[in-house]
Amino acid sequence: MAEARVNGVRLYYELHGHGAPLLCLHGLQGDSSHFRGLLPALGRAHRTLVFDQRGSGRSDKPATDLTSALLADDAAALMDAVGFESAHVFGVSMGGMIAQELALRHPGKVRSLILGCTRAGGPTAVPVAEDPAFAVAYSQQEIPAEERARAFARVTFTDGYLEKNPGIVERLAAARRERPLDPEAFRRRRQAIDRHDTYERLPSIRCPTLILTGRQDKIVAWENSRILAERIPGARLEILEPAGHLFWMEQAEETEKAVLSFLSQQEPLPRRRA
Repeated sequence: MAEARVNGVRLYYELHGHGAPLLCLHGLQGDSSHFRGLLPALGRAHRTLVFDQRGSGRSDKPATDLTSALLADDAAALMDAVGFESAHVFGVSMGGMIAQELALRHPGKVRSLILGCTRAGGPTAVPVAEDPAFAVAYSQQEIPAEERARAFARVTFTDGYLEKNPGIVERLAAARRERPLDPEAFRRRRQAIDRHDTYERLPSIRCPTLILTGRQDKIVAWENSRILAERIPGARLEILEPAGHLFWMEQAEETEKAVLSFLSQQEPLPRRRA
């Protein structure tokens, strides 16, 4: 657990495990804990960097407009601060949008790319039929943690997963009580998603790319992952099911297998000369 000051903001970060560098980028409502369940598996082969993005968690929340490009620049600067010359990059949801910009704006820093439950944005994005619970789950107002957690669980997990895991709502509520959303910062982060559009630039991504999504995603339609796979040269698409937006929690074993298999196929970092 540590902090670094980059691009004028203080970012909270954690480093886990040993091996080739891996950067993980969380989603809109998430923070560095987003990947907690995956860290033991990832850390066996990778020095894994997780952090709270600008406007999230324990990091600064300045009153400035946000874009996925700015957040990508933050990630690149944090990599420099912790000594990551380059890294594999795994981004989910909003983090996947930031990962796209990181690969486009700082291609030398991205050895390979894993994009989860995300989209290119712009007019080509495929919408989903909005569940009534979405307005509560993603409200920009201050609402009770339990109310937001119930709605969030409904739109991010499949019904089957919720039936088998009735305690998930209370765990989500406890996490939200521990780290409440800042309404204004949350509004700025939502605006960054609305402005995101990499569709025309995606063919410029040249690193190996894996795209993962849940077939039953109610937040980002799985067809958006197909668009990413069609636009990024050589990208591989894997669709997990049954799985909603938080596919790495619903299909933890399959996600670990897909991610670790993909990463194991990448070229090792060259050794530095003494």
